[in-house]
Amino acid sequence: MIRLTVLYNLPEGSDEEEYVAWRLSTHKDYLQSMPGIVHSDFARIADSWTNGTMPSFRFQTTIDWPDRENFNQDFLNDTAQADLRENLKRLGEYQFIVSEILSA
Repeated sequence: MIRLTVLYNLPEGSDEEEYVAWRLSTHKDYLQSMPGIVHSDFARIADSWTNGTMPSFRFQTTIDWPDRENFNQDFLNDTAQADLRENLKRLGEYQFIVSEILSA
């Protein structure tokens, strides 16, 4: 399984609740339209476990595909990348991590 994890913040001055409403509706529908996705989660990061300091990022999205082929078809195609460039305009700092899940 291939997992995309996106950690991110909104730009300073953004309306967080407006963003969350968009993310839970329009963007959720967009992700669900990708045929290869097995599972997706969206989270607001609330705390860190180890020392109680706030993590560097406020939000996390994870998206799982059954294999690299489906990931490539859904995420790396020209249309998805064009959509991604538009959606990134809503974000401030971000980090994308692609993982191969070895055990679940």
